[in-house]
This record gives sequence, C-alpha cells and structure tokens, in this order.
Amino acid sequence: MYRVKRKIVGLLAVIMAVTAIQATAFAQYDLSKNTYIDVKKTPSGKTGENITINMVFTNNTGNDLKDVAVRFDRDIPEQEYRATEDAEETTTYTGSVFPFEISSNTFDNKKLGDVKSGSSKTFSLTARIRRDVSEGYYLVPVEVVTDAKKKDDGAHASYEKVNIWITKSSATTSSGANEGTISFELGEGQNTPFGTYPEVMNYNMNVRNSSNLTAFDVNVRMGVNQDSTKFPFDINDGNYTKHFDRIGGGETISIPYSMMIRKDVYSGYYPITFNIEYRDSSDGDIQKSEETFFVKVQNKEKEEATKEFNINDRTKARIVVDGFETNPEKVFAGEEFELILHMKNASESVPASNILFNLESEKVTDSAVFTTDEGSSSVVVNSLGAGQTTDVKVKLRAGAWVDQRTYGLTINEKFDSPEFKNAEEKITVNIPVKQVARLNTGTIDIMPESIAAGSETNIMFPVNNTGKVLLYNVMVAFVGDSIQQSSTYIGNIKPGETGNVDAMITGTTPTADDGKIKILITYEDENGVVSEPIEKEVTLMVTEPEETGADNGNMGEEPVDVQPTGFAKYSKILIPSVVVLLAAGAGAAFFIWKKRKQKKLAAIEEINDEI
Repeated sequence: MYRVKRKIVGLLAVIMAVTAIQATAFAQYDLSKNTYIDVKKTPSGKTGENITINMVFTNNTGNDLKDVAVRFDRDIPEQEYRATEDAEETTTYTGSVFPFEISSNTFDNKKLGDVKSGSSKTFSLTARIRRDVSEGYYLVPVEVVTDAKKKDDGAHASYEKVNIWITKSSATTSSGANEGTISFELGEGQNTPFGTYPEVMNYNMNVRNSSNLTAFDVNVRMGVNQDSTKFPFDINDGNYTKHFDRIGGGETISIPYSMMIRKDVYSGYYPITFNIEYRDSSDGDIQKSEETFFVKVQNKEKEEATKEFNINDRTKARIVVDGFETNPEKVFAGEEFELILHMKNASESVPASNILFNLESEKVTDSAVFTTDEGSSSVVVNSLGAGQTTDVKVKLRAGAWVDQRTYGLTINEKFDSPEFKNAEEKITVNIPVKQVARLNTGTIDIMPESIAAGSETNIMFPVNNTGKVLLYNVMVAFVGDSIQQSSTYIGNIKPGETGNVDAMITGTTPTADDGKIKILITYEDENGVVSEPIEKEVTLMVTEPEETGADNGNMGEEPVDVQPTGFAKYSKILIPSVVVLLAAGAGAAFFIWKKRKQKKLAAIEEINDEI
C-alpha cells in the first residue's frame, strides 16, 4: 500500500512539475526509469557488525546530472517494506524492519558529484547491522537526490532497493576490542629494540589485530623523515611498506626490519610512526590507522667542539616516561582516577626547562576516552636536570561507554634545552580500562512450591548479562536448612545474552522457618577470579514424609488371617522338641564324662595305696 501511495504522490509531483518548468528540467529530475543502482554481488553481514554495500550508479537520462548523492531512505523507520512484495526478488524473509542501527550519520548523503549522461560511478554505503534482527534477506531502500550541496540536502530524484543477506554473529570480544571495528596494537609482548651506531639494527615488530574481525589487503607503511632528530635511520630504500593479504582477528604477525643507524643521530628513544591501511572485507573501502612504535639508539651525546654547527644537530634533552601508575590501580569505565607519570630526563648531560606536558586522549567515534572533570590536562614543570625524574599527576575520567580494553594516552612535550628552544616530542602510554560486570535474573519459577521430605522440585529462571564484559563459568548454588545443597553450572554468558537455570532440588527435612531458600550466583573474570555471590531467594515448604509400609498399606482395613504353610506350619511343635533333645543329649554326655573321671581317680588312689 505504501508503495502505491508513494507512486501516486510521485505522479502528482511530476504533473505539477510539467506545468511549472521546462522539459529539460523535467528530464533532469525524472530519474525513476533512466537511472539505476546495480550491486554486482549480494552483500552479506553479521548482526552487530558493520556492512559495506558496494554499488554502481548509472545515468541514462540523456542529461548530465549535477551534485548527485545517494543515501539510505530516511523515511524507512516509519514505513513498511516486505521483501515478498516485489515479484522480481527471491528472498526468504517476510518481516518489515530496517536492519541497521540508526545514528546521527546513518542517513547522510554519499556524494557522487556530477554524473554525465551515459556514465557510471562506483560508491558504497556503510552501516552497522542491528543485533536483534533475524537471519535472512532484507530489502534496503536507498534514495537518489540531485543538487546535493550539503551533507543532508538535495532534491528527491528516485528510489532504489538493494537486497542484502544477514546472519547471526557468533563473535566474542575476549580481548576488549571494539566489536565491529578493526584496530591494531604495535610492540605487544616485546622489549624496545636497541641499536648502537655504526651497527645495523635488526629487529622485529609485533603487529596484533586487536579486534575480532579479519583485516584484508593490509599495508604497514613506516613513516620516514629526513630530520635525524625525528627518524634515526638512513633512508636507503624507496619504500618501507610491508603487505599482507589478511590478518585474522586476534592474530599477531612479526615484521622484520634491518635499519642502518644514522651517523649524526643522538642517543635516545625515537617514536616511529606507522600508517596502516586495510579493508574490513575483501572488497570493502580502504581504511587507515596511525600507530607509534619506539626504538632506542646509542650514539653521540653532544656536539664535538671542532665540528661546524648545524641547526639539525642541535643538542636537546630526552624526556621519557620512566613508568606510570593509577590510583586506584584498576581503572573502570565511568569512574575518576589519578594518573601518576614518572617523567625522566634520560639525557646524561643535557638539562630541560620550561617543560609543558599536554595529555591527549585516544578517541573512539570522535569522542575522547579520557577526559578531565575539572582543571586542565596540561602540566608545567620548571626544570628537569639530566638524569632527574619528576612525577606528573592529573585526574582523569574514563568514558562510561567504552569497551573493556587498553587505550592510548599521548603525552605531548614542549621544552627548552641550552642549544634547542621549543623542542617537541610525543610519548604514548597505554592504560587498561575495565567494565563493571553486571547481571540480573528474570522471574524465578518453582514447581511445586511445597514438597514432602525426600521429594524433588524444579527451579527455573534466566540469568541476563547486562554489562559489556563476558561472564566466565557462571555457577548457581542452592542453600537451605530443609534441602540438600546443590549447584548448577551455566557456563560463559556473553554481553547482552542470557543463560538459563533448570535445577532439581531435593527436600531433606521438614521446614522449621519461613521456607526461604538462598540462590547464590557467582562468575569468574578473565583472570579466573571468582566474584562475590549475588544472592536471590525463593520460598519452598518441605513437609513431613508420607507414611509407608504395612501400617500405611493396611490403614482402614481389617487384618487378614493368613494360615502358615510348609515349615512354618509345624515350627511351633518342631522347635521346642529340638530344644529338648539337645538338652537331653548334653546331660547324657556330661554324666558319662563324670563317671569316667571318677573311675580314673579311683585307679590312681589304688596304685598309691600299693606303693
């Protein structure tokens, strides 16, 4: 129905336009049959992740189009689109839903510029797929506009539809990386490379894909600089780019380098900038990331007196981070903490003065991870002698919306040395940010609510992970005076997901109190530390056990006279008779034994008399 209404409104608009404008202008905006958007391959994506739809726009109007732009139809959240309405589309999905998360830039224009008649332009639209949509095909409507001077304006020209396939995501972010966003970490698990002039410095650099997504067509490009104060190596090659077809989510690669240290470089730490280009799909748009990796070189400490002065060889101090700590030790998202930086002048003879430390936080979606509630993020130190250390303290707050992982904080330094005024350096420290684990339970069902001792009842309820971190090894224990204590293992529960409890509880003794049974829920963090129990209660009444046996079975019935048979029939006669016979035999044996003993004694006495 909506499609019919929209075509009627479009037809009326065309009729009105014909009466008001020239035929050439009419041809410029009536694009519904003279332009089309083509997708060479049906795009596919997973829930909770970004999808990039690559398309081709073709102009067959016979006129050049000015300032063409394409965007997702911004009216779609209020409209109904069913895939089965279009007979030309073959799909298994029949629901009506806009499959993408709506943000401030979801419906922004993708500007194509001027498109000449008969020509085509390639473009792409990117959006994040909602987590709650079902698996299947979806028709995503897009709108073509012309005269798009700004990011969200333009005159409507036509509507198109793109068919995409969506599957459920099973990815787990155990390292804390942003789900659906590729990022890289340099130098994890290795010491700072060290080299001494004039030796060749051979070292490897670890590059880890800290996300759970595969990066395709990766280029790791070393940033070189002819200034020896910023880049300590000779530039012998024309290109210092390393290419990799793909780097899997969580995968670490090691890149080897062999660099000649410059003759005129000074001893100290040098930040090497690396520009990383990659695609988040095999045919996606190229994306870029800039990372920093430190090396340390050993050469001369100051200028030789006989050498001609060179502005590029001026001596300056080397201010480095000798270590840092936070108070409290663990930084949680949304909470304030104090950062204590131990800044050291690593130079052996060059002092520094008028030092300005300006802290710059890493950004996620254009928002700083670390901010200050009050005061400034800049700290001034009057002087720092060679080899001396000072503490720089600043109070920061980690954003409550960030994922649990490590974030960078760059320290921008500006200072004076005797031979070098307004020297500038950058140092980055990485601060782990944790998210507070959160869970709750749904309705607790117990069937039946009253049992006899020795009987069982069934307890069922869901455990919901409402936080942003994975709950490991979730256990549920049942404790009470009238039941047999037991526990149930649920396993791991991902953020936003639910684990179900289905346990059988056995009653042991009749209830002597209000019948409250404690339910204790525990889980482990990524380090295996068990949480404090989360306590819930349920009421279960245990009664006396039901009577069993002969008394219970004959209750209310007359006793039945059962006649004995076999041995039982004559037992009353045989048993006394046997007893009498045994007693008589025992008496006879005793009498015989006594007679024999008397006769033996008499013989002995007779022998004694004769003697």
